[in-house]
Amino acid sequence: MQVSKKKMNATLEKQLFFMLWQLITDLKNPKEVELVWSDLLSKTELTTVAKRLAVAYWLSKKRSYENIKQNLKVSSATVAEVQRNLKKPGWKLAMQKITADEWANVWEQKIKRVFKK
Repeated sequence: MQVSKKKMNATLEKQLFFMLWQLITDLKNPKEVELVWSDLLSKTELTTVAKRLAVAYWLSKKRSYENIKQNLKVSSATVAEVQRNLKKPGWKLAMQKITADEWANVWEQKIKRVFKK
């Protein structure tokens, strides 16, 4: 599906985006998110979003552009674009969430090992 170059009514556009944000908010767990988004978006669209998140994550882990490009099969332009966008509030929040989940998983494993003994 291509996005039309014709401008949509601003009020209607606002309502459509509100509906989208509300849907995202209402999904309860990763399974629901996967079910909905894998039907709403094409494989290419999902892969694009996933790769952008991976680029951001790997940049935060100090991986080189070359390493990111080779492993994720993305262009230098994509890596540079993500790098530029990392200062935006939405990207910062996304990375905080990813980092918090990573931290929680690491500590969960450590706690399990301690109580296994």
